[in-house]
Amino acid sequence: MPKTKVTKKVRIKKHEYTQSVGRRKTATASVRLKKGAGEITVNNKPLVEYFEQKEQALKIIQAPLEITGNLNKFDISAKVSGGGKKAQMGAMRLGIARCLNIIDPELHSTLKKASFLTRDPRRKERKKPGLKGARRAPQWSKR
Repeated sequence: MPKTKVTKKVRIKKHEYTQSVGRRKTATASVRLKKGAGEITVNNKPLVEYFEQKEQALKIIQAPLEITGNLNKFDISAKVSGGGKKAQMGAMRLGIARCLNIIDPELHSTLKKASFLTRDPRRKERKKPGLKGARRAPQWSKR
């Protein structure tokens, strides 16, 4: 069965935007990019209001735009859920990079070299039976 694509280009009521999904750990971000002045909204709130670490959030989220020279050319709106704030930032970064890749496929090599198109597969390892955690064994006693 072929894998379905998560990214798409949509045109609704004269508002053309590009939509994509980014994930990191257990966080998911549905990102929409449309031409604009560079406003970023997360869950219908301004970026500064949603993320407490404003400078760190801007640095992580705007990295794909900065490396491709598209800073302040697109309005970004994202719906994020799950994970922590940092994982949500990473998920948004992947979603933005995927949107930019749809808008201009020539940016693919630039984004790939900076590893913005790679999903981070690391997750918490599950607890195994007979152990205290994922790998932690019970304390050994000689007598």
